Amino acid sequence: MKTVKYFTAKWCGPCQQFKPIMQEVSNVHHVQFIDIDSDQGRMFANKYNVRSVPTLVFEQGDSEVNRLIGTTTKEIVLENLS
Repeated sequence: MKTVKYFTAKWCGPCQQFKPIMQEVSNVHHVQFIDIDSDQGRMFANKYNVRSVPTLVFEQGDSEVNRLIGTTTKEIVLENLS
């Protein structure tokens, strides 16, 4: 099963606009969607070398298979889930 870690921040406008798209994608495609506030989850942000938000980290098992930095379209997110 793929996991998507969504690094975001409360102060980030683009992150807040993109969040509903990520929730919709996770509900429809039954992926594990993990929303991580990069300010409160600094340890995770450092572990995944996240330098800007929003950042999506796609994982299959324990391996990172792709990463998207910045806002993107729903279609691009779906491409990364297939």
